Amino acid sequence: MANEEKGKKKVVTIIIDGTPYEVEKDDMTYVDLVTLADPEYPQHPETTYSVTYKRGQGNKPEGTLSRGGSVKIKEGMVFNVSRTGQS
Repeated sequence: MANEEKGKKKVVTIIIDGTPYEVEKDDMTYVDLVTLADPEYPQHPETTYSVTYKRGQGNKPEGTLSRGGSVKIKEGMVFNVSRTGQS
């Protein structure tokens, strides 16, 4: 039974701009989160977004995620993703 569970990733629910998403990742990048919030983002990577989070893990439960960054995902984590303009 332990071998069956080894290959499975844990699914957690995160909230992005009030919408719940089920994800199977331990970490999520800026690009992962922005793409969930705005599926058009991969076609327009020049657009800049502000990504903030709360209910995070450990000693940094709140913060800002910048382009190129990643964050450990936790059940019930809340993200706000908003367009800030062009870089």
